[in-house]
Amino acid sequence: MEDSGITLDDAMQHLQVWLDADAAVATGQQFTVSSPTGGRTLTRADAATIQSNIKYWQLRVRRLRNGGIGIRRVIPL
Repeated sequence: MEDSGITLDDAMQHLQVWLDADAAVATGQQFTVSSPTGGRTLTRADAATIQSNIKYWQLRVRRLRNGGIGIRRVIPL
C-alpha cells in the first residue's frame, strides 16, 4: 500500500463520517459529506456508495493499525 500520508486518526475520522452517513440515510434522512474541495448530499439511493466507503475506510484503519501491512492467512499445502 502506498504511503498517502493518511494517519490512523485520519482514517478513523473518515470511517466515522461514513458510519454517520449510513445511520442518517438508514432513517430516511439526507447526509452531507464535506471536504475541502466541496461537499456531497447523500440519500438512500446512495446506500451502495456509503457501504463501499465504509468497507474502504475499515480496511484502511485495519491496515494502519497493523503497521500499514495487509495481513492474510496462508495455509501451506
